[in-house]
Amino acid sequence: MDSQTLHTEIRALTDRAEITDLFDRYLRSLDDRKFDRSWAASFFTEEASTATPAGHVQGRHAILGNVRTAMRLFDRTVHFGSNYVIEVDGDRATLHGNQLSTHVLAGEGDLFLSGGRTENELVRTADGWRLHRTDLRITWTQGDPPVLPPELTGA
Repeated sequence: MDSQTLHTEIRALTDRAEITDLFDRYLRSLDDRKFDRSWAASFFTEEASTATPAGHVQGRHAILGNVRTAMRLFDRTVHFGSNYVIEVDGDRATLHGNQLSTHVLAGEGDLFLSGGRTENELVRTADGWRLHRTDLRITWTQGDPPVLPPELTGA
């Protein structure tokens, strides 16, 4: 194997590892509940968008507000991602995977579970890979979901 091929293969493996690490840390951060500007900057591009059951928002600042509001609906959570399929094309990448989420509803203690598919676009920045688009499509739930507040429903 020549050195250029080796360099290319190492770069591909490094990119995949960095993307996997970023997304796993993002899911874990939802459970850690420390949402501030540095949290948002460590995961999202400035113009990122998200589409989740908590709504569709555009821009890192809006994502931060949306996540803060949505996570107040739960006393505790555990988010688990798996089966990542990652494709890298230069400084852009996609990550498709499965997501299982366990939620303890705030105040009630009831469990709400959900499973779905996550579709993500990432961009390599000067600070490393960042999420540029994150979509979560729920395919099944168990238990009663929380009642979404008006700021999440657009009402």
